[in-house]
Amino acid sequence: MSTDSPQQAPAPEASMCYRHPDRETYVRCTRCDRPICPDCMRVASVGHQCPECVRDGNRTVREARTVFGGRVRARPVVTLTLIGLNVLAYIGELMSRSFVDRFEMLGGMTGHGGIPGFGVVDGEWYRLITAAFLHMPMNAGSFGITHILFNMWALWVLGPQLEQVLGRLRFTVLYVLSAIGGNVLLYLVDPSQPAVGASGAIFGLFAAFFVVGRRLGVDTRGIVFLIVINLMFTFTFSGISWEGHVGGLVTGAVLAVAFAYAPRGRQKVVQVAASAVVAALLVILTVVQTAALTS
Repeated sequence: MSTDSPQQAPAPEASMCYRHPDRETYVRCTRCDRPICPDCMRVASVGHQCPECVRDGNRTVREARTVFGGRVRARPVVTLTLIGLNVLAYIGELMSRSFVDRFEMLGGMTGHGGIPGFGVVDGEWYRLITAAFLHMPMNAGSFGITHILFNMWALWVLGPQLEQVLGRLRFTVLYVLSAIGGNVLLYLVDPSQPAVGASGAIFGLFAAFFVVGRRLGVDTRGIVFLIVINLMFTFTFSGISWEGHVGGLVTGAVLAVAFAYAPRGRQKVVQVAASAVVAALLVILTVVQTAALTS
């Protein structure tokens, strides 16, 4: 009968962390087999990996995108930025009346008899977009501060959802071109009429929300009701630029159709081309109107 005791397995040999040579460790990366200390360990589906292997693995993972091609983001950065810019511009209005005069939408008139021209017709094209960040001051008739309050409420309600499904870049293009589209229509119809407000951009979001909703097969009766009510207000009350509202609505609808219904195989090409065509058309219309007014 043997009295030999069972042999014990040798203790594992400690290694030095490849990133911290002064630290012993018994753990190795499950991907590259290099020794890693607790500070370098990254939890993986099996075991632990080193930081480099985790980084390399993330590069091969496809980024989540929506059906319209936008990257999935958790925070509506563009919406919050637009709201912030509108609020800052409103503060500027309260501080100085000349702020509105300088940046409101105004087609203007060409100079005569030594009087200098002003407005878009005199090269102040920036008014086509800066006016979209201005609103009626508190003492402006019956609307006052409700003008910016309603527009920012609509932007806060619709913006995050559209930004999520379209992606930040498409949402920004939609908002900016809708705002410009409303001001361009005003420039074509009534160039001497001043106007302020983000309403053109908001109406563009209305149209996009409807188109995207139809594309996704969700109930759109709520947004249709909102569009109809706002159009009724537009054509009922005086002092409202119907051109800005209708121009933004049409521009937003055209872009939204291109974004939502672009064929999957050529989605990005169609979306970029549609944005470029709409932008070019707005520029051409502005140039033609300017030439007509200055001839």
